[in-house]
Amino acid sequence: MIDLGISKIALIGAVALVVIGPDKLPGVARTLGALLGKAQRYVADVKAEVNRSMDLEELKKMRDSVQNAAQDVESSIQSQSDDFEKSWSEMTDGLAQAESEYDSQSAMQSLGSPAYKTPKKNWRTKQAAVPRWYKVRSGVRTSAQSGAARVARYRPRPSSSH
Repeated sequence: MIDLGISKIALIGAVALVVIGPDKLPGVARTLGALLGKAQRYVADVKAEVNRSMDLEELKKMRDSVQNAAQDVESSIQSQSDDFEKSWSEMTDGLAQAESEYDSQSAMQSLGSPAYKTPKKNWRTKQAAVPRWYKVRSGVRTSAQSGAARVARYRPRPSSSH
């Protein structure tokens, strides 16, 4: 960059005062300041754009590495699940054979008598309810009231003393 000290700036100002004149110097200084400001903003915009593109490249690299890691994890889980399913099928095949042998023996022993089943409970029905008199006594609200209804309910009654 250009190295401008105080002495160089003073020399440039003195030459500009002589060449341009004292009448036009403030307008030229304003114009020069505006142009310098525009140049600084342009340089800042270019720097910001370069930084954004560098960040975007870094994010793309990071995204690719995360996708590769996810694919590795997915393939390892898939291979482990395949191994698990193979071992599970081997275990269940042995159990299915033993169960079929047991069923044939138990069927001969029971001779058609049905096995006991526990009765199913209907959990949707309410087992117990709080009585209404208890709710009224303890002050539990059973219905919603609007704000106007609440104000009208608790508004003091006008006294009829003349």
